[in-house]
Amino acid sequence: MASGFFAVLDDIASLMDDVASASKIATQKTAGILGDDLAVNAEKATGFLASREIPVLWAITKGSFLNKIIIVPLALTLNAYFPIAIKFILIFGGIFLAYEGAEKIIEFLFHRNKEEETTVLVETTNAEDEEKAKIKSAITTDFILSVEIVIIALGTVLDQSLNVQIITVSVVAFLATIGVYGIVALIVRMDDFGFKLIKQSNNTGFLTSLGNTLVKALPYVIKFLGFIGTIALILVAGGIFAHNIDYFHHFLPQIPATLKEVILGLTIGTLAFLIISLTKKTIQLAKK
Repeated sequence: MASGFFAVLDDIASLMDDVASASKIATQKTAGILGDDLAVNAEKATGFLASREIPVLWAITKGSFLNKIIIVPLALTLNAYFPIAIKFILIFGGIFLAYEGAEKIIEFLFHRNKEEETTVLVETTNAEDEEKAKIKSAITTDFILSVEIVIIALGTVLDQSLNVQIITVSVVAFLATIGVYGIVALIVRMDDFGFKLIKQSNNTGFLTSLGNTLVKALPYVIKFLGFIGTIALILVAGGIFAHNIDYFHHFLPQIPATLKEVILGLTIGTLAFLIISLTKKTIQLAKK
């Protein structure tokens, strides 16, 4: 009886050792996409009233956990019975990310003045709807990025047992959500931390200077994250196209991979934006 109990413990220890090794490799493989995930979601989680930042971020975090709960078992099932479906899911997700990135660039280039004129109106008359829309957009984008994170993590343990696959992918998915949104929470509350430092130091000394720096830096950090987040959307999308479509994999072999991914992401994103915009206008004209 005792020997059987210790045998079970030995099996559990061996499984945990395999999971730890596999999780380390999977985390290293997904580090790049986690960086992109951080940039994209930090940009999407900012721009709210200070009193709403944490509630909004918590709503997005819960949505991200729900995404992982859906994606992990679905990815494992599809990988076992219908692996080709994963590639098509990634491609359609890439089109969505490319569209979002291209839309931000086009709006910045051609509709910036219009956005600035309507910002105050949106914040004062439709803040709740705007908040819900941004949360929904952030969770949708998180879903696409989560699919890629889970697929990459799964790809590192395909030669392992099913138990190791399940636990490793689950661990990476959990750490991705905690890590990304934990850092985002620190970023969006940076100014509050700065104000606290100023208050505690009685407006004198090094802590006051540090607090003022944090407060003044936040708008620039947000703008920088917005820029990086947009580039990340394009790069992630381009990488999905390059790695999952054979024609694009061999497209422009003479140029660096990163530049090729930018070209693919921008081109397909712009095409998607034009098609969707034309479709919307056609529907509006038809209704009139």
